[in-house]
This record gives sequence, structure tokens and C-alpha cells, in this order.
Amino acid sequence: MAQGKLSPRQKMINMMYLIFIAMLALNMSKEVLTAFGVLNERLEESNVSMDNRITAFVDNLSEQASAQPEQYGEVKRKADQINTLSKDFDAFIADVKNQLDARANLAPEDMNNYEIQDTKDHLDQMLFSGDGYTELGNAFIENMNSYRENLLNILGDNPAYASIVQDINRKFGTPDITRRDGVTEPWLNYQFQGFPMIASKTKMTQIQNDIRNTQSEILQTMLAGQQAAALSFTQYNTLLETSKSAYYSGEQFEGAIVLGRKDPNTRPNRVELTLDGRPLTSDQYEIEDGKVVLKIGAGSPGDHKIEGNLIFVENGEDTEIPVNVSFATISKPNSAVIAADKMNVVYRGVDNPMTISIPGIPDNNVDASAPGLTKVSGSKYIMRPGAGREVTITASGTLPDGEPVSSNSVFRIRDVPRPTGTIRGEDGDGGPVRMQRQGLEISSVGATLPDFEFDLNLRVTGFSFKVSGQPTVRVSGDKLNAAAVATLRRAKRGETVQIFDIDATIVGNTSYKLKKITPVFIELTN
Repeated sequence: MAQGKLSPRQKMINMMYLIFIAMLALNMSKEVLTAFGVLNERLEESNVSMDNRITAFVDNLSEQASAQPEQYGEVKRKADQINTLSKDFDAFIADVKNQLDARANLAPEDMNNYEIQDTKDHLDQMLFSGDGYTELGNAFIENMNSYRENLLNILGDNPAYASIVQDINRKFGTPDITRRDGVTEPWLNYQFQGFPMIASKTKMTQIQNDIRNTQSEILQTMLAGQQAAALSFTQYNTLLETSKSAYYSGEQFEGAIVLGRKDPNTRPNRVELTLDGRPLTSDQYEIEDGKVVLKIGAGSPGDHKIEGNLIFVENGEDTEIPVNVSFATISKPNSAVIAADKMNVVYRGVDNPMTISIPGIPDNNVDASAPGLTKVSGSKYIMRPGAGREVTITASGTLPDGEPVSSNSVFRIRDVPRPTGTIRGEDGDGGPVRMQRQGLEISSVGATLPDFEFDLNLRVTGFSFKVSGQPTVRVSGDKLNAAAVATLRRAKRGETVQIFDIDATIVGNTSYKLKKITPVFIELTN
């Protein structure tokens, strides 16, 4: 404007100029409000369309999970979690928008009149209180943060979701924001405080659109990843394909390594197999991880053939995969196999488990004999050696062709090693056991066999207790009696007392006399 004294005419011209600029600005503002309203309509239409696509996607996934739970069950579980989170957050945003419309008290015919939705006070009063937030404002921030963090927890650190994770943090993050003038504002203030009503509604509709876009992208990535895993080479193993199952020395080997799929969803619709011409019943096989696991006996010596088809229904028609494999049952031993299950010796006073069999001969047709040997069942025996230093076990039987087979094995006989005395389960290896006087009064005396192959249960029946300078007390049982306790109480702090001449028996075999048990020494700590 011109400086200095103005004429009335010039003042009038200047005033009209200012009014003209204000009118242009007012028209511009109304056009912007209308643009926000149109954008809000387009976003809401997009949200409805995306809802339909997501619903169809989830329904299709449910059908796949029902048909193939091993492959799609986990994807369906995560999809349900994401669907619930998204619906809850979307419902919260929709409720805020409804509250804003109700607060503006717009007539039904004015809902699409965006030029009058320019007030800023309604949403400011709903979300902000002084320098802080209202209860609804705090809930808005909490819902944003909760939705973001729950999505990130479901996705985890799988690199396949790296770009989606970045997008989630960008769309649903609530960090403070620095304006162009350098002033930093809280996220909620920067996004909504002081904006026209229709602009804020459009921003909230955009958040609802972001929810649907994010959900759709996650679901598509999950399904694509599961389908890629199903087709991955990790779903295959190697098989050896040979013209026969056994070869003689000097023969040319004929075989090939092939890939076999072990996908649990690759299951034949029907199985038609025979063993040596006899049909297999449903209880003679089981389908596991894409494999038909046979539950049949090896049969008699000789070659056995499995033939038939695995039938898959493809596009409504049967597709047959032929099966033509064989295996051999071979048995032509010339000696018995006799082995001790625990060691190469047998121990006196102990039930020594033995396995005695002759390959090619049923266990019920094998005869085994030796002093102290008892058959339990099948090829399982128990040896309870008596006096002497050795025992000879003889096994004999007859092969199917009538040839007799017999074999002998000699086992050394040893006594149970010398037990070690214990107090409170400690043997004081390397020095006396340190414990308080009161603890010793109530502790049990025991005996153990360190590093012994058999887990024998030893029961202490008596022992002698000695405190230096006091008479030795003989105790019956495995705990100090009254006389021993009285003697213990006369011992000094730091003094070492001893338990010796420990008597013990093997539970279940009290007739066996154990070697003398090593004593145990106790250093009193009080």
C-alpha cells in the first residue's frame, strides 16, 4: 500500500482491494474443502472394495487350511490374528469419525456439503486438553502404537517381511514431527490439531485405507511364502533305486539316486498294493509326510515283491503312479550271536541281562543253557552266576534246511565292586564331608557303587559312629540313634567324626554279601 496521507478515494480503493483478496482466499479455501471431501469419498469407496477382496482371500485361505492343515494351518492362524487386530483398529477410527459427525450436528442433507465442514474446534475439543490429550486422544495414540507393535510381533524377524515392516513403521508410527519452521510437535498435534473437520476426517479415512492395504500385503506375502516353501527342495529327500535289493560280491551294481517328495500334503487318494500277490489291507500301511509306510513282516527267507498303484485324483480323474519294488529276506548264518547287554563280563549277585539269538532261526526254536541262565522272553535272558570264575553259555538251533547250528561263549564272573559309604548322599571323595552338627543328627547313612554298570539299590542296616576321645557307638539302621547323637554333641567345632563298619545289603538279594564298605568322614562346621 502507498505510504503517506491518502485521499478518501484511495482509501476506498485499498479497502476494496483487500476485500477482493479475502474473497479469493475464501473461494480457494472452499475449493480445498471440497477436494478433501471428494478424496474422502474415493478412499471410502476403495475401503469397501478392499474389504470384499480381503474377505474373499480369508475365506479361500480357510478352505485351504481345512483341506491341508499341515501346510496352511499356521498361515491361517496368523491371518486370523491380523484380521482381528485390523478390524478392531478400523472400528476405533470409524467410531472417532462418527463422534466427530455427531458433535458437528450436521443435517443429513449437509453430510456431503464439504464447504461447511471447515470448523476446527470439534475435533480439537475431542482430542486435546490444554497442552495434553483427552481420554480419547490418549486412546488414539495407544491404538496406533498397539496395532503397529502387534503386527510387528506377528511378523517377527523374517526377512521376507522386511519391506512390510518398514511400511508399518512409516504408516502407523507416532514419532514427534519437526515442521518446516523447525518447531517440533507431537504426532497427534501435527496431524489433527487446528485442521478443518473434513481434512481430519479424510486423514482418518486414509489410516483406515492403510490398515486394509497393510493387511492385504501381509496376507499375500504369507501365502506366497508358504507356497514357495511347499515347492522348495527342502521338501525332497534322496532315494536309491536299484534293480534288486541284494548283490553278491563281484557283481556290477545297478542303481540310481532319485528325488522323492516328502511333503505331508502329497497324499494319494487311494492305495492299491500287493505283497507277493496278496493285497495289502489298510492296517498294513500308513501315509506319513507323503510316504506310504509299510507295516509288514519281512517274511521267510527269499525275494518278496510289492506291486500296485498309488492313485491321485487330478482334475476329477484318477492318475496312477505304478509301484514295482522288491526286497530280500536273507538268513544263512553259521554261528550264534551271543552278547551281554551291559558288558563283557557277568557279575555275581546281579541280574545280568543277556541277548541270545541265531539269525535265521525263530527265537522260540533257539535253546540256550548255562548254570544260572533263565529265559525271560524271545531272545532275552537273565544270568545269575554262582561260584567260579567263568561261565560258558551254549546256544543251539536248526536252520530251515535242517542244518544244525551250535555255538559257545565264555564270560568271566566278577563280584560286585566295593561300595563307598555316604552321608546325605555325599561320599566325601577327596576329603571329609563338611556339614553342621544339626544336619548330621538327622542325615541318612548310605552306600553307593560309583561308576558301576548296574544301578543297584543298597540299603544300610547298621554302622559304627566314632568321635575322637569318645567310645565307639554301634548303630542299627541308617541314622544316628540317641547314643550317637549324645556322643556327637560332645564333639568340638572343626573336629572330624567318622562312620565306619557300614553294613548294607542289595535290595532284592539280601543273601549276597557285599565287600567291606569304605568309611565316610565328616568335618563339623559348628
